Amino acid sequence: MSQGLLLWAILLIPLLGGAAVLCLHKYPNWREAASIASGVVLFLLVAILACNYDATNPPSQVLATPFPGLKLELSAEPLGILFALLASFLWPITTLYSVGYMRAEKAPHQTRFYLVFAVAISATMGVALAGNMLTLFVFYELLTLATYPLVVHAGSPQAKAAGRVYLGVLMGTSIAFMLPAMIWTWQLSGTLDFSRQGILPAGLGAGVLSTLLLLYVFGTGKAALMPFHRWLPAAMVAPTPVSALLHAVAVVKAGVFTVLKVVIYIFGIDVIADLFVAELLAYLAGFSILAASVVAMSKDNLKARLAYSTISQLGYILMGAMLGARAGVVGGGMHIVMHGFGKITLFFCAGAILVAVHKPLVSELNGLGRRMPLTMAAFLLGALSIVGLPPMGGTWSKLLLVQATLDSEVWVLTMVLLLSSLLNLAYLLAIPIRAFFAKPSPPAPDWQAASAVGWEAPPACLLAIAVTAFGCLLLFLMPDPLYQLAAGVLK
Repeated sequence: MSQGLLLWAILLIPLLGGAAVLCLHKYPNWREAASIASGVVLFLLVAILACNYDATNPPSQVLATPFPGLKLELSAEPLGILFALLASFLWPITTLYSVGYMRAEKAPHQTRFYLVFAVAISATMGVALAGNMLTLFVFYELLTLATYPLVVHAGSPQAKAAGRVYLGVLMGTSIAFMLPAMIWTWQLSGTLDFSRQGILPAGLGAGVLSTLLLLYVFGTGKAALMPFHRWLPAAMVAPTPVSALLHAVAVVKAGVFTVLKVVIYIFGIDVIADLFVAELLAYLAGFSILAASVVAMSKDNLKARLAYSTISQLGYILMGAMLGARAGVVGGGMHIVMHGFGKITLFFCAGAILVAVHKPLVSELNGLGRRMPLTMAAFLLGALSIVGLPPMGGTWSKLLLVQATLDSEVWVLTMVLLLSSLLNLAYLLAIPIRAFFAKPSPPAPDWQAASAVGWEAPPACLLAIAVTAFGCLLLFLMPDPLYQLAAGVLK
């Protein structure tokens, strides 16, 4: 298969999987097998692309030419391959988890769920492999539209209200800010194609560059930088598998991935390093990191706590991008993957708790480790990775981000990163400590009576949790392939 056809296949396999899901709607076992198989095939195709990637001759494929001189084009580069590997690997794992979760919850409209999930993954692949800013923008918007039905899946008034916030913030910011930034970029440079040296012409004033950067950053609402973050906690009304993959990995990571692409391939990191407004945005990201962490500490609802934790962790990647330092860009790229594995593990565990004992609140989890030891042990591993402690993968990306603040001599942001890790400890590790060491509050809960699925969560859920938790450990032991991909964007 040629590299161009491989790019087409990566885009289309999820859609073909969605079509298979629709055709097999009367046969749940086959329907879900088709979804998992599509995910496995997609990951293998992305892995083949990664293994055969040649930086001197990167593959590309034109999808359409809607305007003279403007193409919808797919192209592979290291950061996009990194993002595509993450999303494609975690899609079949999340589908496996969904089988146990959705069946245990007797959730309605399961065929629609798997179908829309597949469409969203296709859009994610389009974002990851976009060859220019126009293509990225188109798939970025398609991802918003594709995930909206998942946010409102329950059909409740709360879900519909959350869906309005979701669409309003994400599409409002992209149309009001990102689209004008793209048009302005086209007028200035005559192209929207990505280039490692940046595409903006030399000699532009600091005012123009600063305004463009502000438009791009605030136009990327999926990055959840305060004050454009409300959509993320609102979207937690979605089923937990949606929260896990799309709102801990695909959607939010599409946001910070877009910011990194803009910094590297539109501006160039040397330009960013000299922009005062970029430093101000780094400080804003630092504020978002600390403020979201403080809010997370106050949340008793477990999914809400994890949502604000995600807002905080996205700030790490934005900060790394805005510092204009090599370590910040590489650390931000690695953190996309490190945080993805850690946070999806935490969301999987939160969903397992809901399925097994129907307890959504942290204050209700006293002694739960005796009832669900495997789930809570996995939660501990995921939490350690989010905090950035050995032997979990998050250690490496956070060390690089700290190095970036030292290289840039912004000591305040160094302290922000260290303080935020302490806050992470406070609001995440308190949960497994409560579960393993606190005595159940009287009256003693009848855990077994509360569960319809047995001693722990369904086996499909536990298997998915085990895979992602082990991934957190493996990323600590074998970080070099990930580092090489992340560093490849600067070669």
